[in-house]
Parts: sequence; C-alpha cells; structure tokens
Amino acid sequence: MSNFKFTIENTTQDSIIKFTSNEVLTSGSFQYNNIDDAKASPLSQQLFHLPFVKRIFITANFIAIERFDIIQWADVQDEVKEQIEAYLNDNGVLIEEQTTKKVAIEVYAESTPNPEVRKFVTNKLLTEIDVECKNSTDIANAPIAGPLFDFPFVKQIFISENYISITKTTESNWDDITSSTRDFIRQYIADGKRVVSVIENITKATSTTVDPKDLDETSLAIISILDEYIKPAVAADGGNIAFESYHPETQVVKVILQGACSGCPSSTLTLKSGIENTLKQLIPGKISEVIAINQ
Repeated sequence: MSNFKFTIENTTQDSIIKFTSNEVLTSGSFQYNNIDDAKASPLSQQLFHLPFVKRIFITANFIAIERFDIIQWADVQDEVKEQIEAYLNDNGVLIEEQTTKKVAIEVYAESTPNPEVRKFVTNKLLTEIDVECKNSTDIANAPIAGPLFDFPFVKQIFISENYISITKTTESNWDDITSSTRDFIRQYIADGKRVVSVIENITKATSTTVDPKDLDETSLAIISILDEYIKPAVAADGGNIAFESYHPETQVVKVILQGACSGCPSSTLTLKSGIENTLKQLIPGKISEVIAINQ
C-alpha cells in the first residue's frame, strides 16, 4: 500500500486549489476539462462525479482542481484531499499513461497587422494566462523564452493560449527566419518541455495588469468588456489589450498594447478609437478618453 500524503495550497485564483503530494505523481502534465476528457485518468473521472469540479490539472507533484461557484473550497477541500489520498493509497490508478496517445504537434505561422510580429499557432494549449517577455532577462515565467531569445532576431515574445507572437528586429526578414522559428517551437513542444512555468497557467486570466480585488466597480466593468469584446478580436491577430488604470476624476482609461498590438503602426489609433467607442457605449457617462500605451 502506498503512503501518499497531500497538503492543501491556495492559488491566486479563489476557484482553484492545489493538492500537493509528498511523492512524485507522474512524469507529465495533464489537463482534463470534463469526465469524457479524463478517460485516461481514473482518479480524475472519480473526481468529476463531484458536482462542483469544473477542471483538473495534474503534474509531477500536485493535483489542481478548479471548482464551479456553487460551493467554497473551505467547505469541501478536506474531504477532497482525503478522497485523493484514500484512492491513491489503495493503489488506485492516477494516469493510464500506456493508453495515452501522443498527439502530433503542429505549428503554423500567421502574419499579423504588425509587420515586425509573426504569430506561431499550435494545436496544443500552451497557457491560459498571458505571458509577455520584453527582453532576454524577462523570462522567469516562460522557459521557452530563454532559447527563443538565443535567436539573434528575436526582440520580444508574447504567449497566450495556443500561440506565441514573436517580435523581430527590424533588420531581419520573416521570409528568412519563419521556418527555423516554427521548427524550433514545434520540437520544443513535442519534447514535452514546459512553455509557461507559473501555476496560473491553468487559470483564465483577465485583461488586466493589476489585481482585480483592488479595483472599483467601473474598472471591473472595463476589464469585463475588454475580455468579452476586445480581447478575442486582437488575439486573432496575435496581440492583447490589458487594462492598466482608470481614474474616476478624469474618467481616463489607460490600456497596454501587448504582442502584435505593441508598436503596430495602425493599432494605437485604430484600437484606441474602437475601445473608446465600445466603452463609452457600454458604460455611458463614465469614460472620457482611452489612452493606449506601447510598452
């Protein structure tokens, strides 16, 4: 009989909690969104029978679970921990790795409205929290960024969901470097290496650079609108718009342009106008101006 023991750890998201093991659980990383998706993980299938379990992420030494809003973790976390320990200590199967089929990794390159940025899209989920690396020293949360910056033409990196947007140096030409960049990203992912290292990569990030808990009602409404109306459109072009601040006295909103949006010749004016009109329409009387910041 095994001797698994778990400790409960909170994360930056109230809906997600980590159960950290005293022993190695698996050599890979696995994410399951529903019971059908978890056919290779008997433990996950058992956990999905709990009505509040929304999503499960399993990696080397912890199991993270995202809940629905019908309960609070404080009410059930101890029982879930005990269930996991009892299952594994009774030699229950965590991952039937021998039945898990490897999916061939595909990466294709897309042009963006910014001629200096190319979007490399993969058929694998990379992250659910946006990660931006402005230079070769800004790589703490993205292991893939280090070797990418070894390419002399890589200037900036932006990672979101299933794509990586790369800003090149002006003297380089995408026709000469796209193939080698795509091949490197594909092989890196196929080797099973971690693209984003932070635990938040299993949580859905909002379009903000600040903690939503510190924001007023109007700021939260702005972030919600950015997420629903703006982010999907700009993500299609390899970019992102992140909320930076709102000043109630002046009613000025500041947003940060990321990825392909940053430095794009047309984005500052076009997106500023589009965001400004959308916010004024959906939050009448609260918005005077939107200022777009290129970082």
